[in-house]
This record gives sequence, C-alpha cells and structure tokens, in this order.
Amino acid sequence: MNLILQNIARHISLTPEEEQLFLSKTETKTFKAKTILQNAGHICKESYFVNSGLLRSFNINDNIVEHVLSFACEGWWISDMYSFISQKPGNLFIEVLEDCEVVILTKENQELLYVEIPKLERFFRILIENSLVAHQERLMDNLSLTAEERFDKFCKKYPTLIQKVPQKQIASFIGVTPEFFSKMKARMLKK
Repeated sequence: MNLILQNIARHISLTPEEEQLFLSKTETKTFKAKTILQNAGHICKESYFVNSGLLRSFNINDNIVEHVLSFACEGWWISDMYSFISQKPGNLFIEVLEDCEVVILTKENQELLYVEIPKLERFFRILIENSLVAHQERLMDNLSLTAEERFDKFCKKYPTLIQKVPQKQIASFIGVTPEFFSKMKARMLKK
C-alpha cells in the first residue's frame, strides 16, 4: 500500500474509490538536497508528505540567525501551517536536507477533497491537533527545560535524526547557539 494511504488509514478509512480520488488530487515529485520548496514572505499553497528523504522548516531572523521549527522525515507532513491555512504570506522556509520524494497536496485540491470526501476533514483535523499539541509541548519545554534536557528529549523523540541532521540545525531546534551546543555535548560526554 502507498505510504501516504497508510498514513491516512491510521486515522480514517477510505474506500478504494476514495483512495484513487485522493491520489488523483496529489502529485509526487523528487527534489535534490538544498532545494527550497517554500520561501518566507510567500503564500504557502502546498503541503508535503515525505515518502523518502528529509526536510526542515525554518525562519531567519533580522540578525540572519536561523531558527529551525521542525524536521520531516519519511511518513511525516510539513508545511507553513500559518500561511497554508490563512493564505497570507508566511514566515517559514521549507528546505530539502536530503534528496527526497514528496507527495504534494495543494490547498485548492485539499479544499476540493473536503467536499468530495468529507471524512478527510477529520483526518486533517487530527493532523493539525497533533501538530498543535507537539508545538505546545515544545514551547513548554523551551520555557522550562535546560538545554541538556531539551537535547536529551530530542534524542529520544527523534533518534534517527541525530546522524542525519547537521549539529548546527539540532542546536537551532533546541534553541542554543552552535558554540554552546558543542560545549554542552562535550560536558555530556564526560558524564
């Protein structure tokens, strides 16, 4: 079974006809590492489901410092949700970190699918709820945990990403500078 259909089946059941209709409204593409799929300041018109590879979403502040918001590996969705939902210019870049194959669902086709397969609204509501919970948990972690505790939690939650993601991006994700991250890792290894 197609990976994206397996992802959907974890939350709702589609008939074979609905599966085919869903797939007909998507497009599968491959991208090379370092490709930017979404630029900050643009309206996000697509969400991406990762069949293979690795992507990240990030922002660049006025001091030209990157802040990594999320990573997406096989079986995960990624988008600039603020822009995708509001259809206003977003503030995130989405970059391919490792050559990937993604399934692209446009906002327009998602809205059409809601009409033609109403239970897909439930599926995407569940995804958005899970995303909201994860972002709230991350915000609370950033407010209440030490950098070492945040890194430990990152390692436990995303064990496959430790070897795939550059150290400076992990540092950004947990909210520290690359220099602090290197010193912190050295201290942790001594323990």
